[in-house]
Amino acid sequence: MESALLKDARGGASVLDMDPKSTVGGGVVDVYGEDCATKKQLITPGPLLGYSLLRDPHHNKGLAFTEKERDAHYLRGLLPPAVATQQLQEKKLLHNIRQYQVPLQKYMALMDLQERNERLFYKLLIDNVEELLPIVYSPTVGEACQKYGSIFKRPQGLYVTLKERGKILEVLRNCPERSVQVIVVTDGERILGLGDLGCQGMGIPVGKLALYTALGGIRPSACLPITIDVGTNNEQLLKDEFYVGLRHRRATGKEYSDLLHDFLTAFEDFANHNAFELLAKYGITHLVFNDDIQLEWMVYFVIQNFYFVTTDWVLAGLVAARRLLGGTLADHTFLFFGAGEAGIGIAELIALEMSKQAKTPLEEMRKKIWLVDSKGLVVSSRKESLQQFKRPWAHEHEPIKELVDTVKAIRPTVLIGSSGVGRSFTKEVIEAMASFNETPLIMALSNPTSQSECTAEEAYTWSQGHAIFASGSPFDSVEYNERVYIPGQVL
Repeated sequence: MESALLKDARGGASVLDMDPKSTVGGGVVDVYGEDCATKKQLITPGPLLGYSLLRDPHHNKGLAFTEKERDAHYLRGLLPPAVATQQLQEKKLLHNIRQYQVPLQKYMALMDLQERNERLFYKLLIDNVEELLPIVYSPTVGEACQKYGSIFKRPQGLYVTLKERGKILEVLRNCPERSVQVIVVTDGERILGLGDLGCQGMGIPVGKLALYTALGGIRPSACLPITIDVGTNNEQLLKDEFYVGLRHRRATGKEYSDLLHDFLTAFEDFANHNAFELLAKYGITHLVFNDDIQLEWMVYFVIQNFYFVTTDWVLAGLVAARRLLGGTLADHTFLFFGAGEAGIGIAELIALEMSKQAKTPLEEMRKKIWLVDSKGLVVSSRKESLQQFKRPWAHEHEPIKELVDTVKAIRPTVLIGSSGVGRSFTKEVIEAMASFNETPLIMALSNPTSQSECTAEEAYTWSQGHAIFASGSPFDSVEYNERVYIPGQVL
């Protein structure tokens, strides 16, 4: 389902009309034997020998090199004599990681492993995804990005900066991989709910691509994280002696657009004032996707000329919750706290699904969805001052500033947070939701945990156990009135 907003911005052009000449070609060879990286291999493929082999994360297997491999690749004397299976190595590493009490320490240990033994890293992640996903990605990756300069050891991916204006091709040629199929790009301006982290936002594309490999089967060598550094408006980072990015305020306007015009193949986490314009401009000529705008919190892969899309988790959560809420999607009223690219991306998908189910025009279904931005309820009287992508959601209603007053006036059955404003779903807001809903659905989607609109415990306690709760970051189960509540999570 393609967003009508984006089609309108392109003058009616559709991604279905994409010129095949503009897309990436297929026929990628499994250079590193990654398709069987977790299987037993008698001889490691590749031309590397001796010390160079042990220092190459694609091929290094540590003590898992067999006797035959040690002879064939000149490893005798470079390793202790013991041969340890991948399973034993995994057991040892998991034990070691569990000894750390601080999540950031676990993150650093996993990143060190990825940089020296890629096969073992993904084996560990695949076998223990529920435990390690919150470490490799949200919420821990948020702290890692904030402290990226301090914990930086070895560069990952590519950095494209204003210094490279007119030299983008040279930068791309410096990439050691020649079989890249999936690129995740950030300009660091909107990292989770933490705001502008500039160059240090690199942790996001690195983390996302690790999940694409572990959960989606994309070869690590086919994944390329890229950070586009145009500066930062984060004063704390500009004063930080360990900051690794350009030390000036963020470029905007033509300077920004010219750099992006030189290089735009894929993009991720651009602030919404850039993301909508770029997606509309390049969406029919490049294999690009923004997971905040187009089906938020899902995994989307561009593989050669083939789109593979898993179920959108937010919409899937709503569909699953209908068994408890009752009725169809169109029977419910949705209130979004947060009207940026994430909120509007989810809202548009819900409206599209309701339109499809009810066989009703999309414009009618949008009237079931209300948005709240930093200035309050998005209403028609504000239309002239609204950004273009918000205008279809400006409905007839008197202006309301406070969220709790909006909840009482709109009386939504579903409250969705995508604001990045931590603890904005106050006790009064949750109590108001529970006062006119038998089972209010509360979705606090902002990441990391510190930016979540409310915690699972707050949602269950303030609703007296009546709420259905899901969040973007993981929360522990909650015991309330002798019952145990297990919160849902969307990615």
